[in-house]
Amino acid sequence: MQLFDSLRIPFSTLISYIPVIATIVTTFFSIVLARATLRYVEATDKGLALAREEFEREWNPDLHIKMERVSNTEANIIVTNLGKTSVLLQLLQLRKLSHATPFERCRLNDPLVGGLTWTQEMGKRLIACTGYEFEGPIAAAMTFYAAGRMYRTDWFRSQIVVREGRIVTLEPSTMPTRRVRQVERKGQPERRREFAQDVAAGATTKETSKPEEKFFVTVA
Repeated sequence: MQLFDSLRIPFSTLISYIPVIATIVTTFFSIVLARATLRYVEATDKGLALAREEFEREWNPDLHIKMERVSNTEANIIVTNLGKTSVLLQLLQLRKLSHATPFERCRLNDPLVGGLTWTQEMGKRLIACTGYEFEGPIAAAMTFYAAGRMYRTDWFRSQIVVREGRIVTLEPSTMPTRRVRQVERKGQPERRREFAQDVAAGATTKETSKPEEKFFVTVA
């Protein structure tokens, strides 16, 4: 009995410990709630990132260019808009990859709705770019407007064989390694210079020549 009497805790002392115990319990549940909130925020951020990525995949412009032989003197360039966003085609560029030669430029102002294709006869321009005797790769790239911004595709390559000014074969070879990229107006000096030579100079000048006239720019 004396032992039990010594272990008894006064009621007033027990009451004084209640706020301390309540503080500990509140802190514990606060930590648990904070961790749950952080996990919810992380899950929400991941969901938003996935939704944004899906949105960009659906609405980002994406063009596919294919060169197709029709006859010995005729060839078509087929541009397919793989995205949902409508674009405005501005400039088609052709060049040979095996030689450091100028490339052909064709000014355009044609709209292309998402999911549709645009076709243009380019036999004379292909022969003008390759010459009367050529065998090797040739590439095409397109510059266009989408949602108020200017974009440029990568070079789509094809293997072409030209004999005596006649197109013998024209077959797609490889897909581009990059998707379309935006042409920056504000950037490094060399990028601004490339923009001025490759796009703006040809796109803003009034056309005073015939439709079949060729435009050449020397590649550095």
